[in-house]
Amino acid sequence: MTQPGRREIGVDRRLSTLGWMNTRFDVVVVGGGIAGVSAAAELSRNRTVVLLEREPTLAYHTTGRSAALFFGSYGHPDTIPLTRASLEWFNDPPHVDHPVLTPRGAMTVVFSGALPDLAGGIPITAEEAAERVPALRSDLLVGAVWEPDATDMDVAGIHQAYVRQLRSNGGTIVTSSEVTALRAGSPWRVITPDGIWEADHVVNAAGAWGDEVARLAGLRPVGLTPKRRTAFMVAATPDSERWPLVTDAGHNFYFKPDGTQLLCSLADETPSEPVDARPEDIDIALAIERINDATTLQIRSIRSSWAGLRTFAPDGSMVIGPDPDEPTFHWLVGQGGTGIQTAPAAALLLDELLIGGPTPAGAPFDPARFR
Repeated sequence: MTQPGRREIGVDRRLSTLGWMNTRFDVVVVGGGIAGVSAAAELSRNRTVVLLEREPTLAYHTTGRSAALFFGSYGHPDTIPLTRASLEWFNDPPHVDHPVLTPRGAMTVVFSGALPDLAGGIPITAEEAAERVPALRSDLLVGAVWEPDATDMDVAGIHQAYVRQLRSNGGTIVTSSEVTALRAGSPWRVITPDGIWEADHVVNAAGAWGDEVARLAGLRPVGLTPKRRTAFMVAATPDSERWPLVTDAGHNFYFKPDGTQLLCSLADETPSEPVDARPEDIDIALAIERINDATTLQIRSIRSSWAGLRTFAPDGSMVIGPDPDEPTFHWLVGQGGTGIQTAPAAALLLDELLIGGPTPAGAPFDPARFR
């Protein structure tokens, strides 16, 4: 999760839907986070696309509050192949003139029990872990797993690359445009306060609001659960800039360098309604206690704090593809904290499914699995 001051990613001027603008498109994409803009960008290669965002700025919610780490072993087992398949795009992203991945490394520390078996991870001793992060209390550690391939992600750069791709393909972006109703048909009628958009296909990339968008369309929800995660910034130590991300094996906390500060979190997953999430003081206090117990950082105060929602489907895997009751309504939700690192491959998969029609039975992301 990045600082609130960095949240205004992909800001676009608000376009009028009245008068001169064409309101008939091949695809309407609902949601301007990384899922929505990546899908809209890929779909716009061969189609007319409009992206609708309810907030005044794109990526206001989850995308703009990400921890910004490409973590190959993180997420549901079904999503890890999408992460790996996305690496090619991240290594050579279009429409951006600088690298979007920066070497960081990640270390999972273990205070009791056996070391976890992480794909690409290298078991190391407590002493080796403390060499990488001297603030760790090696006397309490059993050991750690070192993941050298974990990298920092330039979330703003990644999001903007897709925004530029969408625009260069002739796509349209409209902010401050909340969808209030959807009417199925040929074409779909997507209703907003400013007007009605018509399209052959609708893509639901609304994140925590995904089930609400489905209900507006008269379709059954898949059972999404948004979960709040609180994060905060503290002062860094003189040598912390080169530290890796540190998380404990029980997912009780994590911290990582972020510029001249340390980004810290309880790694909490508190069920929430789809809202503009706010940090909880108790989560911050508990994270500070746990980090202080495991390190010599002696955190006493914070510089800033924020929260974001990470949205999960009932089985923890992503939901990608056409709705079984209405194949021109396409789901792209349930990323569960992996939305940025899986975005390139997930967008390509959605594009293929939109061309090919219904998802094959038993496919891992098929929305029909919840029926």
